[in-house]
Amino acid sequence: MSGSRNVKCISTTQQAAWRHQAASVVAGRAADLELGWIALSKIGEQARRAAIESLFDPADGCRFTRCRMPIGASDYAAEWYSLNETDGDFAMEKFSIERDRRFLIPYIKAAQQVQPKLELFASPWSPPTWLKCPRAYNHGTLVWEPNYLKAYALYLLKAVQAYRAEGIPITQIHVQNEPLADQKFPSCLWTGPQLRDFIRDHLGPLFARSDETCEIWLGTLNTDDYDGYPHLVLSDPAARAYVAGVGFQWAGKGAVQRTAESWRGVRLLQTENECGDGRNTWDYAHSIFDLIRHYVDNGVCGYTYWNMVLEPEGRSTWGWRQNAMMTADPKTGEITLNPEFYVMKHWARFIDPGAVRLGLRGPWTGNAAAFANPGGSIALAIANPFADARDLVFNGPWGSVAAKLEARSFNTIVVEA
Repeated sequence: MSGSRNVKCISTTQQAAWRHQAASVVAGRAADLELGWIALSKIGEQARRAAIESLFDPADGCRFTRCRMPIGASDYAAEWYSLNETDGDFAMEKFSIERDRRFLIPYIKAAQQVQPKLELFASPWSPPTWLKCPRAYNHGTLVWEPNYLKAYALYLLKAVQAYRAEGIPITQIHVQNEPLADQKFPSCLWTGPQLRDFIRDHLGPLFARSDETCEIWLGTLNTDDYDGYPHLVLSDPAARAYVAGVGFQWAGKGAVQRTAESWRGVRLLQTENECGDGRNTWDYAHSIFDLIRHYVDNGVCGYTYWNMVLEPEGRSTWGWRQNAMMTADPKTGEITLNPEFYVMKHWARFIDPGAVRLGLRGPWTGNAAAFANPGGSIALAIANPFADARDLVFNGPWGSVAAKLEARSFNTIVVEA
């Protein structure tokens, strides 16, 4: 290297574990889900604490400072439920988060002990069943009548207020998880015009009247239909006034490009990683690295991993297998760090809050992203997808950094301030 700055080169290969134990973070986020806490509850206290520290510790972990949580049941809840199943309770007098004290709140509290600055963004998978047609957690739509819409807006406001009273700050509400998914697990279909009207006429005005500081986001969109969802909602000035940002699931990777190009002042967030099949392979980890890079290149302010911790095979209560950053084995009491843990840590560990993405040129551009951190350091996240080692030269105002990228590896180069 030429120049006067110090350089760190960190590499993770399929054969080697994480080689660098130090601090920093948050290009990454993750989701707090019930089956994750159930998995952690089946291993010893020491292993459970180590797992939480690996994810949240500001000194040695991934240092996640923002996570996603469900409002009511998700597809990775122990069973289906909402926060108010009292038929006809339009005033939400029976609203309660008592059910969440079993799994979700203890999970969040354990993370807060390690990362006191933790914030949450939240989304419902399904409204209370009595607000839907048909009356079911899975399938259906919101009953489109004023008293039902007003009640549902109040339901979401009460969720934010109830969690704040628990010392758990929800800083963003995303109106619906995957509004185009009519699933066998909790779900609810929304059209673009319905999202626009609900935000414009009900949720936004209620939050404004209540002086609620929690932001309203158009999310979490599982579609590439830019015209029918992001553009339709943001083009309405009255709705746009209440929308702080747009959240995209992994299936929105085409729409995020057009949204970034068309709405320069709107913040964007990737809200859910592609889920995998529970095998947690090195090949799949490389595809996730590419997915992160795609979203970062298209202007998102954060990327959200889905399940942080699951039991072996990552099976949901209805039989779906998914990947996780960690596997907690109840038979051995041990935690296994899976390949995607290392992918997330490479991004989160060295990219600080407030970092600015830098433009890159050259043959490795499709495998890398670079950031200028607020403190002045430069971080380059880069993957080598090839079966052999490759040489890299990273040039900039600081001079030139040469590094060898091991075969099938994930790497971070940090040029210190």
